[in-house]
Amino acid sequence: MEPLRDVDPACIGAHALLARLGAGGMGQVYLARSPGGRLVAVKVIRDEIVGHPEALARFRREAETVRAVRSAYTANLIDASLAAAPFWLATEYVAGPTLAHAVAQRGALPADTCRRLFAALAEGLASVHAYGVTHRDFKPQNVILGAQGPQLIDFGIARGVGETALTQDGQAPGTPGYTAPEVLLGAEAGPAADVFALGASLAYAATGRSPFGTGVAATVSYRAVHEPVDVAGVEPGLAALIEACVAKDPAVRPELSEVVARCAVRDALVDDPVYVGLGALGEAVPLHEMRTQGPGAVPYGYTPTAYAGATAPLPGRG
Repeated sequence: MEPLRDVDPACIGAHALLARLGAGGMGQVYLARSPGGRLVAVKVIRDEIVGHPEALARFRREAETVRAVRSAYTANLIDASLAAAPFWLATEYVAGPTLAHAVAQRGALPADTCRRLFAALAEGLASVHAYGVTHRDFKPQNVILGAQGPQLIDFGIARGVGETALTQDGQAPGTPGYTAPEVLLGAEAGPAADVFALGASLAYAATGRSPFGTGVAATVSYRAVHEPVDVAGVEPGLAALIEACVAKDPAVRPELSEVVARCAVRDALVDDPVYVGLGALGEAVPLHEMRTQGPGAVPYGYTPTAYAGATAPLPGRG
C-alpha cells in the first residue's frame, strides 16, 4: 500500500480515495471509502489503454464476472462505471496479505496448514466453477488470506463457458509457473487448468520456492510442460496430492471435490494458529487520505490507541 500521488484524483465515482493498493497491466487499484464509510477496492483502467477495444472488453468482462459470481471466496462487486471513461469497478475490500507475500515473509507453511489451505482454496475454486467460470490466472498473488478464510481476486482474464478468448495471438493466458501445460501448448483453459494452478500454488506454499524454478518466462513455461514440480522436502502425502493436481495430462488431474476429500481436514482453517498469525503481515490501513506531497498530506495507519473500538481490517485488497 502506498500514499496517493499528485496525479491521483481525490474521488472515483462517489468513493473517496485513501491510498494505492497496487497496479497491474489493466490499471491502478486504490483503497477507497464509500459514502457510507465502507472500505472498497477500486480498479481504474489505465488511460493509455482506454482506446483499445480488446482491453475494454476484458475489463467489462471482469466486472460482469465479479458481478455474477457470488461466493464466500470472492469479493462482491459494489459499484462500477463501464459506459464511459474513466472506467472502473469497486469491490469489497478484503483484509489480509496475499499468499505470495505471506510465504515470501514467513517461508514455507507447515504441512497441516497447507492441507487446510488446499481444501479451502479447492472449495473456493469449485464455487467459482459452479457459475461456469474458469479463473485462468490462479496464483499466490491472487489469493488473499482473509480473517474468514482465503479470497480469490483478479478475474481480469476469467472466462465463462462459451466465451471467446481475448488474449493476443501467440500469448497464453496466465502466469508462467502456474499456467497449465495444455494452455501453454495452445488449448483452451478449462477447470482442469485451475486445478493445475492450485497445485502449483500449494507447491509454492509448502516449499517457499517457485514450483517450476525461476528464470525467463519461456524457460519456466518449458519446465511446466516437460519437468516435474518441485516438492522436495514436502511431507509425502501432501506432495502426492500436489503432483496429482499438476499432472501434465488434464484428464488425470483430480476433481476439486477429490482434492478436498484427500486433504481430510478436521479443523477450521481460521483456527489454525499459523494461518491466523499471517494476518499480521499486511500494511496499515489509512484512516484518512494520504498523499505524497502538499500541505494536505497526513500520516496514516492503524493503531489500537487511535482506533480503539473500531473494526478497521488488516490490509488486503479486493
